[in-house]
Amino acid sequence: MPNYDFICTKCQKRFEIYFSYSEYGKKPVICPHCGSTHTRRRMTRVRVIKSEETRLEALESEITHLEGLEDDPRALGRMMRRLGKEIGEELPPEFDEVVDRLEAGQSPEEIENALPDLAEGEGAASEE
Repeated sequence: MPNYDFICTKCQKRFEIYFSYSEYGKKPVICPHCGSTHTRRRMTRVRVIKSEETRLEALESEITHLEGLEDDPRALGRMMRRLGKEIGEELPPEFDEVVDRLEAGQSPEEIENALPDLAEGEGAASEE
């Protein structure tokens, strides 16, 4: 049975109800918090599953927009956050820290100065 999201217009609380397809629209919706029948359906987010090829095409498109972002750390941070989500893999905590700092307006140079160990880790990896 699918679950449906509702909000009570009386107490403003959100709740879920499980209905079969045949029950939906026929059975009254009653708020479990206050007992009111004054409820409305909430539309929730829809998830779309993308193929790996589609995700990579989206990443490629995002990467082409990198030019000019060095002057706008907030936009660079937002773009990096989107790319991180598109990758769909667990990223190291340093990634989140750098993106948080960019979104707060810190320049890449300021971040490198504040996190010298991060830059050292990159150099060590490239020397191997």
